[in-house]
Amino acid sequence: MNRHVRKATLVTAAITAGLLMTACQNGSSNSSSHGSSSSDGSKGAGSSRHESASKTSGTSGNTGSKGTSAQNASSTRKGVDGTFTGGTVSYLAPGKYVVHTSRTGDQAFFVADDTEVYGAGKVCGSPRSEARPRCTLDQLETALKKAAVTADVTLKDGVATVVRERHDVDGGTGSGTQGVNGTWLGNVSYLAPGKYTVSDMKGVEQAFYVSDGTAVRGAGTICGSPMSESMYTCTLDQLEAAAKKGVSAKVVIADGVATSVTEDR
Repeated sequence: MNRHVRKATLVTAAITAGLLMTACQNGSSNSSSHGSSSSDGSKGAGSSRHESASKTSGTSGNTGSKGTSAQNASSTRKGVDGTFTGGTVSYLAPGKYVVHTSRTGDQAFFVADDTEVYGAGKVCGSPRSEARPRCTLDQLETALKKAAVTADVTLKDGVATVVRERHDVDGGTGSGTQGVNGTWLGNVSYLAPGKYTVSDMKGVEQAFYVSDGTAVRGAGTICGSPMSESMYTCTLDQLEAAAKKGVSAKVVIADGVATSVTEDR
């Protein structure tokens, strides 16, 4: 009996020990498996997030860069076109200026290497000469840093193609051009390139400028045919040639610049 009891006890102990070892091995295996899975999963998720963030960051950076370039290009293209006659031109920054007229207010603009600058004594040249020589961009900048000048400025896409300084007075006749408005009918005479006078029947003489926007109409003397009832559109060169000989015309002036010169029949 004792041997049988001891044998049964030993068998029971062995079975219990075996069950405990099996349970421990299974737990260790499960733990290891879960740990590996968790580690792999964590690594995979981290890698995925990193790649996603990297892609998002890269996309955002590229979009921002392209957006800025597009904005800069857009702002460059959206320039102002037109001629600002008799304006006050002032210095703003290197290569950047502002022209002010009573009609348009302030208009900023840039200059480029091919901007044509002509002086009448302040930018370059002599104030006592009707000739307006070609000036450099450095001379323009130097002069405008000292004081503003009166000039006609033609802009294309926000960049000046021509800056033409004006004479303050009209070469001795005593009739200035700045701010003059009105209509004159009389004899038109040539003074200097782009500059004329018109004398009415009372002998009152008024100087004025012309610009690319001046409408010139002829009836046989400036251009066209005296035999035709129609008015012809003439060029500024044709007006200059006719005015050097003398021609009767109606001149409409705004701010010292002729908006139209219409030959009198």
